[in-house]
Order: sequence, then C-alpha cells, then structure tokens
Amino acid sequence: MERKTRGGCHGPMSHDLTSLLREWPYEPGQLSVRIIEGEDGRSKIQLRLDLGILQMEVEGRPDGQRPEGFESLLELYEAHLDEHMGEGGEPDAFALDPEACRSIREEAAQYYHRYVALFILEDYEGVIRDTSRNLRALDLCAQHGQTEEDRTALEQFRPYITMMRARALASQAIKDKEPKAAMLAIDEALERIRGHFEEAGSPDQFDQSAEVQLLQGMRDALAPKLPVSPRSELRDRLKKALEQENYELASILRDELRMMPDQGV
Repeated sequence: MERKTRGGCHGPMSHDLTSLLREWPYEPGQLSVRIIEGEDGRSKIQLRLDLGILQMEVEGRPDGQRPEGFESLLELYEAHLDEHMGEGGEPDAFALDPEACRSIREEAAQYYHRYVALFILEDYEGVIRDTSRNLRALDLCAQHGQTEEDRTALEQFRPYITMMRARALASQAIKDKEPKAAMLAIDEALERIRGHFEEAGSPDQFDQSAEVQLLQGMRDALAPKLPVSPRSELRDRLKKALEQENYELASILRDELRMMPDQGV
C-alpha cells in the first residue's frame, strides 16, 4: 500500500482527484474523450472512465515510455528480428518467449484505448497508424511466438482491428470526397477478414461476423451515394439489424450511436 505523501516547505500537496473528476463528470453509456495541453506543452488525450481519467500521449507509446530508446516494445523486437535476419538467421529460428509476447499484448492494449479515442475525435490518420501498428504486433506474435498459446492469443482481435482500420480509411476518404477510395478500403478489409476465417478453418463465420456486417452496411450506404450523415446511417442500420433479430450487431451499432456527439440528424 502506498503511504500518504507529506508536503514539504510549501505546505501539503493534495493527490485527491475529486475536483478534477467533478469538473468532467462521467456519463454512463457515453464515451467521453478530449484533448488537453500537458504541463510539458504537448497535447494529451484524455478518456473519461467510470472510476477516473485515462491519459495518453497523442504519438509514440501511449504511456510515454521508450523501451531501450525505441518508440515501443514492438519496434524493439522488430529491430531484434531485423538484426537476426541481417546476420543470416532463418526467420523460424527467431522466437519470442512468453514474457515477451505478454508484454507485446499489454502494449497493444494501450494502443487499442488510443485508437478508439482517436476515432471518436475523428483523427482518422491516427486510427490508421495505431491499428496498422497493432496488426504488426499480431503478425509478430503469430509468426514468432514460442508457444501455440502465444501465437494465437491475439488472433481473435484481428477482424476487429482490420474493421476499425478500414472504417478510418473509408471515413478519411469520405472526408476527402473520395467515395471510390472508401469503397476500396472496405472491400480490401472484407477480403482480409475472409482470409482470416478461412485460414482459421472456419469460413462459415465470415457472414456471421459483426465486423463484416458493419463494413457491409457501410459499403451499402456508400454504393448509391454518400450517407446524409453518419448518425442517420447508423440509425437505419440499427433498425435493420433489429428487424433481422441480429442483436449482436444491434448492440454494437447502439454503442456507436451513443459514442457519437449529438450534432443533429
């Protein structure tokens, strides 16, 4: 247990966060995100949780650490792999022990929190950066984890990360008035997810995947024309999901609606 900290000659220093939390109240069902300026003069992302506030760096590793001088542990292990290959080593001979894989998984969770926050902030380039980075983490563990458990532990998240990356790519393309590029990003992601399920030996899960249905719904909305607004598009897709009794997809769409800022229809 951490001991109470006494103040120095300038009087007691309070570690109580009550006033900060009261100033930014938690709203159940609403994902609240904001950008603030840190004491170092750099921007920080803050995510309001029920029990506090999660603060992250905008770039680099979200917690601001630089393992052995590298931007992240992923970059560190990728450098080790490059060194191994540069010395003539075989790819299969490079292995990550369970501790390394665990550290990579924990680090990937930090980037997950950030790319979700960035998506709410409509920083699509940041989402593309962080989701692409996490897909590299999945690839590294899948190809070089020592144990079967470490090679497969993160694979369950591949469809979701692929979907989020595609949504960011498509959203940025829509913002740039490039609907064809948006369609291409969605189609490419759908093929990648299809390949994932086929490689896993469960191709029938493709059509049942909530991630696939989200992307297909986005594609259907883009096919005739751009949607009037993201909110109205989500409402239409939620209604259709409920009519089809697809409650898993409906739950995801409902959460999406709650996360969106209320800017009219």
